[in-house]
Amino acid sequence: MKLYLIPQPVSALISLLPRYPHSLIFTRAINLALNDKLHDEVWEPLHGKQICIRVKDAGIAFHFTLGPKGLMARHAAHQTDLTISASAQDFFLLAMRKEDPDTLFFSRRLVMEGDTELGLLVKNTLDALELPPLDFRALLPGRLLGKLRTRLLA
Repeated sequence: MKLYLIPQPVSALISLLPRYPHSLIFTRAINLALNDKLHDEVWEPLHGKQICIRVKDAGIAFHFTLGPKGLMARHAAHQTDLTISASAQDFFLLAMRKEDPDTLFFSRRLVMEGDTELGLLVKNTLDALELPPLDFRALLPGRLLGKLRTRLLA
């Protein structure tokens, strides 16, 4: 499989964007996608941990922690408990369940830094959720607003 990377001029431009807003959008999208699954006790070791998902070729990083109401965006921390890095394509392949995280890890396309035990917990828990492949149509603004409206009115 050919690895497609975001061109360097594009990533240089993206890296100039403020960091907090895209972490906020990321956490909101994950909270909507996983609904109440983040409240299972198996996630307890993640509470309060500073986590960073770094999309290497895009020049962006999502900083967050797990709180009582799900993922919460954080400003970039000097020291994170766990940083997971890969290319945009590799994260996309993981989300679509077209690639296995172990394969990416052992081929050094997925890198975990910091508390690797925490990283393994995240990986194993996500694998155990048996989520359907990500349907990007669910991320269309109309559908997201519909889900948000349903949650607010419930």
